[in-house]
Amino acid sequence: MPQQPDRKKTATFWIMFLVIFGIMNVLIYNRFVKQQVAEVGYDVFMKKIEDKTLEEAALSSTQIVFKDKSGNVYKTGLMEDAQLYERLYKSGAKFGAEIEEPMNPLLYYAITFGVQILLLVILWKFMMSRLKKRSGDDPDMLSFSLGGGRGRGTGRIYVKSKNDVRFKDVAGEEEAKDLLTEIVGYLHDPEKYTEIGATLPKGALLVGPPGTGKTMLAKAVAGEADVPFFSISGSEFVQMFVGMGAAKVRDLFKQAKEKAPCIIFIDEIDAIGKKRDASLSTNDEREQTLNQLLSEMDGFEGNTGVVILAATNRPESLDPALLRPGRFDRRIPVELPDLKGRIDILRVHAKKIRISENVDFDTIAKTASGASGAQLANIVNEAALRAVREGRKVVQQDDLMESVEVVIAGYQKKNKILTNKEKLVVSYHEVGHALVAAMQTHSAPVTKITIIPRTSGALGYTMQVDEDEHNLMNRTEILNKVATLAGGRAAEELIFDEITTGASNDIEQATKLARAMVTRFGMSDEFDMVAMEVVTNQYLGGDTSLACSPETQTKIDHMVVQIVKEQHQKAREILQQNVQKLHEIAKHLYENETITGEEFMEILNSSENTLLSGMTQE
Repeated sequence: MPQQPDRKKTATFWIMFLVIFGIMNVLIYNRFVKQQVAEVGYDVFMKKIEDKTLEEAALSSTQIVFKDKSGNVYKTGLMEDAQLYERLYKSGAKFGAEIEEPMNPLLYYAITFGVQILLLVILWKFMMSRLKKRSGDDPDMLSFSLGGGRGRGTGRIYVKSKNDVRFKDVAGEEEAKDLLTEIVGYLHDPEKYTEIGATLPKGALLVGPPGTGKTMLAKAVAGEADVPFFSISGSEFVQMFVGMGAAKVRDLFKQAKEKAPCIIFIDEIDAIGKKRDASLSTNDEREQTLNQLLSEMDGFEGNTGVVILAATNRPESLDPALLRPGRFDRRIPVELPDLKGRIDILRVHAKKIRISENVDFDTIAKTASGASGAQLANIVNEAALRAVREGRKVVQQDDLMESVEVVIAGYQKKNKILTNKEKLVVSYHEVGHALVAAMQTHSAPVTKITIIPRTSGALGYTMQVDEDEHNLMNRTEILNKVATLAGGRAAEELIFDEITTGASNDIEQATKLARAMVTRFGMSDEFDMVAMEVVTNQYLGGDTSLACSPETQTKIDHMVVQIVKEQHQKAREILQQNVQKLHEIAKHLYENETITGEEFMEILNSSENTLLSGMTQE
C-alpha cells in the first residue's frame, strides 16, 4: 500500500503552502496591481520637476507617463513647452525611455492561479519523497495506514533484521516461551498440526505486571517467525469521531488476511477491550471499536494463518466476549520471575556489559527478590554506570549489590546532614528491626543495616534476604514480620522514651499485613474463611475494596489494631531482654554508618556487653 502522510504531516504541508501563497500574492499585488496609472494635470508634472521628486518620464506625441521617487505612476497630456527637456535634465530625472505600465488585473489573476497550482504540485511531491525516504531509512520497520480519510492512523510491520530479539534473548519466562514457540511452530509448519486435526489458536493474551517482558516476548515472536508481524497499540484505535476506530480495525484485519500467515500484536488492549455496560451509549466510539474487533476475530475461517497476540496489565477489565474460546484461546501469564528466572535474566543482560568473572549472580538475584525483568535490566545498567563513576573498566560484585539498593531505595544522599541526635535515633531504630528479626524463628536473615539517607526518603534501612524462594507465608511468619516492622518504633520507645515520624512506612506495612490476615487470608478466629475484601488490579498495585457491612468493618478495624498492638508489645519485650546487644550494635552502626549481616551476627553472638556511652545526643 502506498505511503500516506498522517494528519500532523498533512497539516504541516498546508501551513507551508498557505504561508508561501500569501507571501507570493502580496509581492505580486504590490508589484503589478496596486500601482495603477493615475491621470493628473500638467501642473502636478511640473511641480514634481521643480521639487526634484521626479524619477523617470516617458514622452510621446500625445501624453507624458511619469513616475516619482515613491514609485507612483502618473500620466498627463503633452503641452507646448520649449524648455521642458532642459528642466528635466536639471531635475536629474531619466527621460526618453518607456515606463513599464502595471499588469492588467485579469492577466495577474490568471498567472497567479497557474503559479499556485505549480507550487502545490512541487510541495506535495517534495513531502511525499521525504516520507518515503524516512520510511526507507529504518530497515526494521515499514509503515502501513489504518482506516481511511479523517482520523487515519499508523501501525507497523516488523520485518527481519540483524538485531531481531529472539527467544534466547528472553529469560525468566520459560512457560510463556513454550506456549509462544508452539504458535510460531504452527505458522512455520502447519501440516504437522493439521494432519492430526489440530487448529491454530486464534489469539493469545499476555497478562502480567508492568516490566515483566510482555512486549519483549512479542518482539521475540516477530524475530522467530518468518511471517509478517503487525504491531499496534490499543490507544491508536481510539479516535474522536465515531467509526474511525472501527475503520482502523477493518483495515488492519484486511491487510493481515492478505499477508497470511501473519501475526498481529495489540499492545495495551484494555484501551479498547474494556467491559461494556449499560452506561455506554450504543454509538460510543470505544464500544464500536470493540464490536468491530470481536466481529473480525469471529469472522476468521479455520486455519487462515492469522494469529493475534495482545498484552495487558488489567485482564479483569476486559470484556468477557473478548476472552472466550474462539477469540483469545490462550491466556499466557507473564509473572515476576522466580530466583532461577532472575539469575537467567541477570546473565542475559550481563552479556551486554564488561563484567568481572567472579560475580555471584545467585546472591544478587536473592537480594533483588520481587524485581521484574525491567528492574533487573536497570540494575545491570546502574552497575555499569557506577563502575564508570568509580573509574573501573569492568563491573564488579559491589557495583551490582549497590545498584540493587539504588533500584529498591534510591541513590545515597551524601549531602544530607543528620544531627547527632537524629543519627542516634535512626541507629537504634534500624537495629531494633534487625534485632527483633534475628531473635525470632521463620524470619529472613539480616544482610545489611545502614543509616545513610536515600533519595526515596528513607533515613536508613535494614535489608533481609531469604536463603530460599518462598511462595507461601504461614500465620507465624506474618506475625513475626509485623513484629519486625514494629521493632524500630519499639527501640525508640525503649531507649529514648519518645517516638518519631521515622516509623511511618513501618506502620503502613504492618497495618496492611494485619488487615490482609483478617480480610483476605482467613487467619482470624471470628471470620474463619470468609473473604471480607476484594482485590482489583492485581498487576497494578493490587488495590482492595471491602465487601462487608459497616458493622463488620468496625470489627475488622478492632481486630487489626489488636494484632498490631500484640506484635508491637512482643517486639518491645524482645528488645528489653536484649537491651545490651541493642546498645552495642547501635554503637557500632552509629560509628560506621553501615554494617553487614556477618558483622551484625558476630556482635550479636559475642559475649561482650558494651554500653553505648560518650555519644552526643544533641
